[in-house]
Amino acid sequence: MPYRAIVMLFSIVMMLSAEGAELPTHEIRITGNTTHEHSVLYEALNVQTKSFWQFWKEDTPRIYDKLLPTLEQSLQSFYESEGFYDAKFEIQETNTTLIVEIIENTPVCINEINITSDYDISSYVTFSKEERFRAEKFIEIKNSIIEALLSDGYCSYDLDTKAYVSLKSHKADLKYHLKKGDICHFEKSYIKGLESIDEEVILSRITATEGSRFDPDRIKESYANLYGLDVFDSVMINYDRKLYNKIPVDVTLKETQTPYHLEAGLGYDTYVGARAHSTLVRKNFMGNAEKLTLKAMWSQKEYLASIDFFKPLLFEIWGYPIDFMSKVGYSNLEYPGFTEEKSYIRFALGYQRERWRLKSGIALEYLDIQLLDNLKEDQVLQQAVNDGNFLLFYPFIDLIYDVRDDRMNPRKGYYLASYLEYGLPYSQDASTYLKMQLEGRYIHSIDKLILAAVAKTGVVDQIDREVPESKLFFAGGSYFNRAYGFREMGVILSPTSDSIEGASTMLNLLLEANYPVWGDLYGAVFTDNTMLNKESYDFTGDIITSAGVGVRYMTPIGPFKLDVGFNVNDPSQYGISFQIGQSF
Repeated sequence: MPYRAIVMLFSIVMMLSAEGAELPTHEIRITGNTTHEHSVLYEALNVQTKSFWQFWKEDTPRIYDKLLPTLEQSLQSFYESEGFYDAKFEIQETNTTLIVEIIENTPVCINEINITSDYDISSYVTFSKEERFRAEKFIEIKNSIIEALLSDGYCSYDLDTKAYVSLKSHKADLKYHLKKGDICHFEKSYIKGLESIDEEVILSRITATEGSRFDPDRIKESYANLYGLDVFDSVMINYDRKLYNKIPVDVTLKETQTPYHLEAGLGYDTYVGARAHSTLVRKNFMGNAEKLTLKAMWSQKEYLASIDFFKPLLFEIWGYPIDFMSKVGYSNLEYPGFTEEKSYIRFALGYQRERWRLKSGIALEYLDIQLLDNLKEDQVLQQAVNDGNFLLFYPFIDLIYDVRDDRMNPRKGYYLASYLEYGLPYSQDASTYLKMQLEGRYIHSIDKLILAAVAKTGVVDQIDREVPESKLFFAGGSYFNRAYGFREMGVILSPTSDSIEGASTMLNLLLEANYPVWGDLYGAVFTDNTMLNKESYDFTGDIITSAGVGVRYMTPIGPFKLDVGFNVNDPSQYGISFQIGQSF
């Protein structure tokens, strides 16, 4: 994440340094436009204007000289696409300036809309009578209808859309004729290109299964699942053959030629400080898409090392593919008032298909919790921290149902998750406990405005013996109250104070709104509300509420996010966090 931030900053510096090497331009002045703002015309004509951060530059629109010969043609094309087929343009050019006068004349407007369909498309045909006819909108409506038909499984539709335009009367009659046909289904999948991987492994990743209703989203998910195995240089899924509403799936794969992947870096994290990390991945370890991953990380507050092993399709249960994963590791993490030294080993079985993700297994942990003598003036130690040595043996289950349209930058949908962990009483000295967590996210967009709500709750029921402090709940960070650093907030004592102890009951509500302010740059406002109580099942305690603002820069791998949050009752308590991806 810090590396990507440096790359982005370097790119901006390079753009600014390149200002002195501009191509020849003319200043451009446009008059006569009553329907479209100047900014719309500037974008259509590739006119250069100053960016919002270039406050020192003169706000003078300029056009490259190489675009001048085709300027009138560009104007004509733009205005015709907007329904102005009789628009005229007068262009005067001097050595330094281009003056463009636009005479829009009468636009073509919608006269009649005729729909004949056995499938409801009324919500997609968004034109209305007397509205100006726009070719771009006409095409978008057709594409929306096709997308809806395919999503519902109709791949044999007969769609005829026409726009009869009269330049004399400046009227347009629209015709939409549709016969949806029969529902289509996927047929058998045909796999090519495998060398060291069994075909059954590939079939376990393809959600466009034989007999399932046709849906392009199943193809997209199959792509993501196959690339997620991390053993292919290329994946091609063809589904353009159609035999009596049956669609065969042709999958062509190329196994990776670089089985090793090494990653190393230096950076700075808002919580752990300066950090160094490295990762070594052996792809297709022992064949059949198995993967071995070695990780190491050191920082001012944490260091860890782990070995992960992943085997897809260990077996099937009633046709459901089950994966195997294991992890052995060591970590040493510093909390605000104590340190946690942990050695662990975990084994799990997992299932992932369409919207569902399930992981269940067992874990063995040895923890050494040591209290630190580093309390700040505003930190409180109400009770003794559960320190000492602990050996935990527990089964766990993690279940997720994800209906968001995108995992890194969702604009709509919802997400439900639950986690359950039970400390087994394997001996008289064992910590016996039940840890439960629930989370729900809802995202809704209104035009360009993105609204999100995230609710979390959790309980640790200490059945017998004390539970190690690090097993309790702490808050703070990008996902858990942004006025505080990661895991800096313990049991809440008042709307402005907390202790270093972990909580047995947790409740958190995040509300956020994102809106584009300039191109790929979004602004955000948010509020985070957290309750952390010492007693289990106690939801009556004080709440710490924070509010803040942030910016999001949209990149191909997800939004780069920077947030500043403040405790609304004590603005001196604030936090700064950044990450790749949204908090919802």
